[in-house]
Amino acid sequence: MSKIWLVILLFFGSVAGAAAQESTADSLRDHLYGGRLAEGLDAMEARPDGDAEASFGIAILTLFSGIEDLVQPLYAHGFDPERGVAVSPFFGVLGAEGGQRTPEPLTYDALRGYLAAFSDDLDVAIPLLLAAAEGDFSVEIDVTQIRIDIDGDGEAGEAESVGAFLAMAAGTGQRLDMGSGMAPDLGLPATTFAFDGSDAIWLAGYSQVLATQSDFLLAHDFEDFFNAAMHRLFPGAGLPMETHPNSGQLFMDRDSDALLADAIAMIHTINWPIVDRERLIGARDRVLSVLDLSRRNWNSILAETDDHLEFIPSPYQTPLAPQMAVTKEMVGAWRETLDVSEAILRGELLLPHWRYGDLGFDLAAWFEGAERTDAVLLFTGLDALPYLKVGEIADAESFAAANGAFGGSIWNYAAWFN
Repeated sequence: MSKIWLVILLFFGSVAGAAAQESTADSLRDHLYGGRLAEGLDAMEARPDGDAEASFGIAILTLFSGIEDLVQPLYAHGFDPERGVAVSPFFGVLGAEGGQRTPEPLTYDALRGYLAAFSDDLDVAIPLLLAAAEGDFSVEIDVTQIRIDIDGDGEAGEAESVGAFLAMAAGTGQRLDMGSGMAPDLGLPATTFAFDGSDAIWLAGYSQVLATQSDFLLAHDFEDFFNAAMHRLFPGAGLPMETHPNSGQLFMDRDSDALLADAIAMIHTINWPIVDRERLIGARDRVLSVLDLSRRNWNSILAETDDHLEFIPSPYQTPLAPQMAVTKEMVGAWRETLDVSEAILRGELLLPHWRYGDLGFDLAAWFEGAERTDAVLLFTGLDALPYLKVGEIADAESFAAANGAFGGSIWNYAAWFN
């Protein structure tokens, strides 16, 4: 009799364990879809030790909490590129009226503080994601249903979902396209994926991409750029170029001329003194980390034995849509591209400069010695002079494998593969 009871207990124990695992995934989805990130973190941290799904939940909720902590103040300051740019008949559309909310005043120092906090938050999420990647889990998530509380009112509505953001971005691109054919096509062939350890590594790499952009800006003094052009991203936030209304015109009409003038000022003020060398070097190191994490990601993908709702399928797994198919040629070409990119970052392979055909630009030396980032003078040649040297220069052949495997879609795959 005792043996029978033991079998029963073991059976129900295993069922209970499976139910607990399932409830972890359900709880994670519930909190992600509801935009209740802090509550979700508490729920995941209350799970028993060794729950791999909970470890992933803590990591991804930490990542989205960091994103939310950046987005909320930007929203409060009126972040609205479409309204800030599309206020000109030049685009054939009219900017939305700003009466629906009054932006809070934004200062340069405040923006730097938001970016620094964002980098710090990502540096908390990255090791959590990499630790979670060591576990055995698979959590189905519809990425379009994830929400964050953008406006900071304590609730995340339907308009604050990833799906709503993608739809808005696609609509904005179409409205600003002007018939150029360059509008983003953000239609997703699939939206629900079974996130596993490989995807946790991908998310860590994506986090490093975001932190790289933040740290690169913070390494510079970009206050002139902020004063001259950022009112186009934060209309109504009290920036200097909105002190007086546009009233004159030069070539076309008042608003189009002002937009053109601001674009010229934006280019002219990308002359940023480097004020934090350590952070600039750190930004380069983050890019190197992205390359390394991409290699780790592909090692993990290729080692998978399952085949279920793959975000990035291996050549041996089933793509969720024909355009998501990945071939062995693509994987090999991508890995070769990672190696070439690393060689450029380390100065082992030089960048070409249109003006100096026999010399190459040493990007590593620039990171270590440049005193400013001046986009115009780097392009025209003066600021490139100290970093020119004789050596192997990257050319089309350096990226021949990528061009052969991906063709004109290389940047789409780069954004996906990370």
